[in-house]
Amino acid sequence: MSTEAIHAATLTLDTHVDIRWPDPPDATQETDRCVDFPKMARGGLKGVVFIAYVPQGRRDDASHAAAAVRAEAMLRHIRGRADGVMRRFCASAAAIAAADAAGAQMVIAAVENGYAMGRDLSRLALWRELGAIYVTLTHNGHNALADSAIPRPDLGDPPEEHGGLSPLGRQAVAEMNRLGLLVDVSHVSKKAMLDAVAASRVPVVATHTCCAALRAHPRNVDDEQLDALRATGGLAQITAVASFLREGEKGRPTVAHVSDIADHVDHAVKRIGIQHVGLSSDFDGGGGVLGWANAAESAALTTELVRRGYDAAAVGLLWSGNFLRLMRAAEEAAS
Repeated sequence: MSTEAIHAATLTLDTHVDIRWPDPPDATQETDRCVDFPKMARGGLKGVVFIAYVPQGRRDDASHAAAAVRAEAMLRHIRGRADGVMRRFCASAAAIAAADAAGAQMVIAAVENGYAMGRDLSRLALWRELGAIYVTLTHNGHNALADSAIPRPDLGDPPEEHGGLSPLGRQAVAEMNRLGLLVDVSHVSKKAMLDAVAASRVPVVATHTCCAALRAHPRNVDDEQLDALRATGGLAQITAVASFLREGEKGRPTVAHVSDIADHVDHAVKRIGIQHVGLSSDFDGGGGVLGWANAAESAALTTELVRRGYDAAAVGLLWSGNFLRLMRAAEEAAS
């Protein structure tokens, strides 16, 4: 099978793409964003998890309430991007498979930063009702749920606040398990990540990360963390953020290539097995490398993986198969 045929036959799913907020553009038209529906079509990218991202802010009641309003407005907007025919909104693994079978583009939603929950666990049920499939516990900066891998001294963060997950964070993980929301451990500290792995009844996912063994960065997972994911059935999704992939020259922007993504995939696969590794871009949130700079170039990543010896089955696991396994596990645990 040719590389082109493998890419065309694969359910290609990018599990972390930001949207502009406020004033998001019409994604049905060509835009200045890395991801819109025309670019997805040209690149053979069949589905995208669009992110309701809320930046970390002050932890008072008013700020938490404003963050919740933003997250929920974004979730409603993401759902509205689907027309039900050419683009289907999907909140389950079965819906994704059905959309793929129908040849429709898949619109999926998630929340980045549990800060938007504040201290109100009931928000999680609302987010699930609005179609979210995962919640990233933190962003940059500690919140009420967990310590972040990148504290925010400008917001008063010490290097460590909770020593991992907070008691509320443990309750949130249990509630996410109950609701069928995947726990995303991207952005959390190592201690918080290992706490979440231990606390969750469902395998956890790092939706956008890279390997610390190849690039020392606080956002990357080290081999101990990779091993913990393997031991519990979890997943590390290698992402296209240049500074996570390689160290740049001092004083210059870091430049990475699609081959750097494949290097990190290779390391993770050798360490923990193909079943625990996936792909994401973090487009429009800092992601983009030479060769895979936007959704229209998505086939280039498949080409690089096939060049390195990954067959059609392995490419399918990396692009979506492993992530869909976790979605099904979350749904089964909830049911």
